[in-house]
Parts: sequence; structure tokens; C-alpha cells
Amino acid sequence: MSNKKIGLLSLTALVLSSMIGSGIFSLPQNMAAVAGAEAISIGWLITGIGIIFLGLSFFFISRLRPELDGGIYTYAREGFGELMGFMSAWGYWLCATIGIVGYLTVAFEGLGVFTDSESAVIFGQGNTIASFIGASIIVWLVHALIAGGMKEAASVNLVATFVKVAPLVLFILLGLWYFDAEIFNADVKGTVLNNRVGEQVESTMLITLSVFTGVEGASVLSTHAKKRTDVGLATVLGILIALALYVAITILSLGILPRETIANLANPSMGPLLDAMIGPTGKVIITACLIVSVLASYISWTMYSSEIPYRGAKNGAFPKILDKLNENGTPINSLWFTGFIVQFCLVLVFVFEQSYNTLLLISTSMILIPYFLIGAYLTKLAFQKQAH
Repeated sequence: MSNKKIGLLSLTALVLSSMIGSGIFSLPQNMAAVAGAEAISIGWLITGIGIIFLGLSFFFISRLRPELDGGIYTYAREGFGELMGFMSAWGYWLCATIGIVGYLTVAFEGLGVFTDSESAVIFGQGNTIASFIGASIIVWLVHALIAGGMKEAASVNLVATFVKVAPLVLFILLGLWYFDAEIFNADVKGTVLNNRVGEQVESTMLITLSVFTGVEGASVLSTHAKKRTDVGLATVLGILIALALYVAITILSLGILPRETIANLANPSMGPLLDAMIGPTGKVIITACLIVSVLASYISWTMYSSEIPYRGAKNGAFPKILDKLNENGTPINSLWFTGFIVQFCLVLVFVFEQSYNTLLLISTSMILIPYFLIGAYLTKLAFQKQAH
């Protein structure tokens, strides 16, 4: 049996990979459409403080109760009883499993940029027969990868994370070089939008909150960590790196093209912005990066989706049959369970010819409840420690 464990670097990459999926590539347009630079900066400041505190919650809980494995589910159960644990486990698993189907459809929609034309649509919006077959192959290839060991899957994700972050860093460096203060200052308050700065901030925060989903990754896989103290540290490091990338990309974009122009760009909007800096190869680079990014996110989220039912099965929240490890230490029946549900969802996408964006948004919003329980559990722990 493989007893290999996941180190700090790979744990951090898992947290980063699960947060940075497809959303970052559309952030410039999404943000510019609803706010000016001032409101965007305030929105990031408020969200950043909140998400850092959430990360610190994982950090402190991992040190106060290092024996607790499973993160989201275990903390909810330990803090608020079996019912809340049950609801948190099923809610989180459903959110994660529905969400990762969206990554597959986005990946093949991205491939369509290279293959599709007006006369021949091969991948479309990720809902054609070619997309269905390709996505199904990926589902079971990733299944085989994770079945071979969590450590091995985390190592592949680590490489993919470096590949997808490199073009983002390149974009930021180019953004610094091409940044035009005159363009940036032309509409700092977003007056053309006819909204108060406060209203603009509210609109940005609906976007900023969604791009941090996945922050809990290291805690979910804590039992596979080489050192339990790495769990909280990986969470905080992942948050800080992601926050730096998000803020830099959105703010620098407003100094490359006017806000109104960015607001009307097609998504992924980082492509046209890179085109404006280096020419027509920008869209190709960003689209390729998008495909790698969502597939890496698919690996990390599948790992989480297989771990939660396994943890839940030990306490009756999921069927007992899911409480099984294979010779590589992977929760194999839980992994099969997740794979079959993803495959079923792919069938639905193909049959009903939808791009899955609506379900992806629903899954993101539902995860906020388990996040709230994390903060509540840390508060409870703090009072218990004071009482003693």
C-alpha cells in the first residue's frame, strides 16, 4: 500500500489550482462591466480581508484540532452535531461534483477556438458529441490517475498549476510594462455607469467572492498531508498568491484599455487584452492556458469530491459502502461514485445542449454555507479554550 504523503508545495498548488479555474480569465471584463477602478479596489480590499480571515480559520483550527481530518464536513460535524455534518457533507459534495462538470465543458469549449468554424462546429459550447466523448475520456483518465494514489495526482496537479500560473505572471509583467496612467485615470470612479461607488462595490463582491471557492482544499485532504501543520499554511499561502494574481490582473487591465472597452470584450477577456499588448497570439496563449487551468482544477476538485463521501461514510452521513480505501490509499468506491455522477451530468449537458453555466453558479453559491460553519466552529473553539 502506498503511504506517500502530500508536501506543502503540492498542498498549496491544490488550493491554488482549485481556486484558479476559468473565472480568472474573464475577471477583467466581469469587473469592468460593473465598476470603476476605485470600486474594484475597495471590493478586492473587503473580499481580501474576509477571505484571509477564512484562511486563518482553517490555519488555527488545524493547529487547535490537528487530529480532525476531512475539513468542511468534519469541522461542521464536530462543532454542531451529526445533522449539520450531514448537511454540510452532502451540500459540499453536490456543489463540488456539479461544479467540476462545468470545468469539462469549458475546456472543450476552449478547444473549439482552435477547431471550430462557421461551417464546422466540433466542440461548440462543450455540449456536442465530440465534447461529450472527450470529456468522458478525461473523467476516467483522471479517475485512473487518482486511483493510483493521492500523492501522484497531487504531483500532476502541481506541474499543471505551474503551467497555468506562468502565463498569468507573464500577463501581469506585460501589464506593468504597457500600463498607461492616463487610460487608468480617465474613469476611476466609473461615472459612466451612473451608479454610486457603494453600489459598484456590491456588484464587484458578487464576483470576487466566487473566485475563492476551493480555499478549503488542503483541509479536505488533511489526512494525506505529510505534516498536519502544512494544512493551514498551504491554505493561507494559496489565498495570498491567488489574491495577488486577481488584484494585479483586474487593476492593471484598466491601464491597458479603457474601462468601457474592456466591459464590452468577449470572454475570456484576458485574450483580447493580451492581444492589445503583444498582438494576435494573445488569444491563443490565454485559451491554451484556460484549458490547462480548468483541467488542473478538475483534478483537484475530483480529489475533494472523492474524499468527502469517504469521510462521511465513516459516520453514517454517506452509505457505508463508500468507506473503502484501495491499495494506494485512495477512497476508491467514493471515487467511482463521484465519477458516475459526473458522467451522468455530462449526459444531461449533451442531451439538453446546455453549457452548464447556471448549475456552476448555483454550486458556487451553495458552498458559502459550509464556509460560514468553519468560522462559527473556530469561534466556538475559542470560547471553549477561554472557558478552560
